[in-house]
Amino acid sequence: MLLKLFLAFTIIPIFEIYLLIKIGTVFGALTSIALVIFTGFLGAYLARIQGLQTLFRIQESLREGRMPSGELLDALLIGVAGLVLLTPGFLTDTIGFILLVPSSRNGIKSWLRRQIEARYSRTRPEDVIIEQ
Repeated sequence: MLLKLFLAFTIIPIFEIYLLIKIGTVFGALTSIALVIFTGFLGAYLARIQGLQTLFRIQESLREGRMPSGELLDALLIGVAGLVLLTPGFLTDTIGFILLVPSSRNGIKSWLRRQIEARYSRTRPEDVIIEQ
């Protein structure tokens, strides 16, 4: 896990810098910087709107007595989208906008749900009852 985090915090910024340089040579430095700032503001705005909508759906589910598991996963993914959209760079902005599109978020949510179920459906040794 530590190796994965180390790689994520080194490779992703290096790739972001590479993309910024390449796009800056095509469109110009100021245009690239303005685009990164614009996508950051736009992403934060969209994440805020979708986050509030998800919060209202969570409250509605709780009022109806249902567990809002899908809505909670939506909230998690929208929060992650907001964080990566505030991180400067084109790769993270692309990932953030993908997470804000409901249809792609539903696919990621299904995958995440399967991962959680697979991880926690395994029987732990302390849960096994041995009859004597």
